[in-house]
Amino acid sequence: MRKFNGLRPQDIVLLLKLAAHGTRHHWQGKELANSLDLSTSEISDSLARCRYSRLLTVDPQRLAVHRQALRELLVHGLPYIFAVHPGSLARGLVTGASAPPLSDTFGSEPAYVWPDATGETWGISIEPLYAGVPAAARRDERLHELLALVDALRLGRPRERAIASKLLNEYLPTAASHHAE
Repeated sequence: MRKFNGLRPQDIVLLLKLAAHGTRHHWQGKELANSLDLSTSEISDSLARCRYSRLLTVDPQRLAVHRQALRELLVHGLPYIFAVHPGSLARGLVTGASAPPLSDTFGSEPAYVWPDATGETWGISIEPLYAGVPAAARRDERLHELLALVDALRLGRPRERAIASKLLNEYLPTAASHHAE
C-alpha cells in the first residue's frame, strides 16, 4: 500500500454510499465508480484509505462501514477538515438545510446548492466534497439526503448542525441497533 496521506473528500462520499445501502448489497469496484462518478482506481485508493483509517472493514463477502466512527468523524471532524463557506448565487442541486430531510424543518429559502448546470434551483453555492457529487446524488436519493446532512454539518450553523447530527443517528444506525443487515 502507498504511504497514507490522510482521507480525501471522495472517501467520505464512498463511506456514505456504502453505509446508505448497508451490507445487503455486494458492491463491485466498477459499479461503485459509476455510481459515484469516480474512476475504478479512485475507488480502489479510497477503499484503501478508509480501511487504513479504520472506518471500513473489507472481507471477501462484504464491505462494512464502522458507523459509529463515521458518525463521530462527520459530526466532530468534517466541519474542520472539509469546511465550506457559502459562495455566490448559482444554479444547482439543493443541499444542506435546503434539501430533504432538513428542508421539512428549515424550508428551502434561502436555497443552498451544489453548482450544477443541469440543476433546477437557483441558490447560494456550496462547494461539494468533489466535482462528481451532484451527479452521484441525482442517481441515489438516500445518498443525496446523507450528503445534505453532511453539508449542514460543514456549514456550521448551530441549529442545523444539531438536527443534522440527530438525523445522522437515524440514517446511520450501529450494527447492534440495525438488525436488517
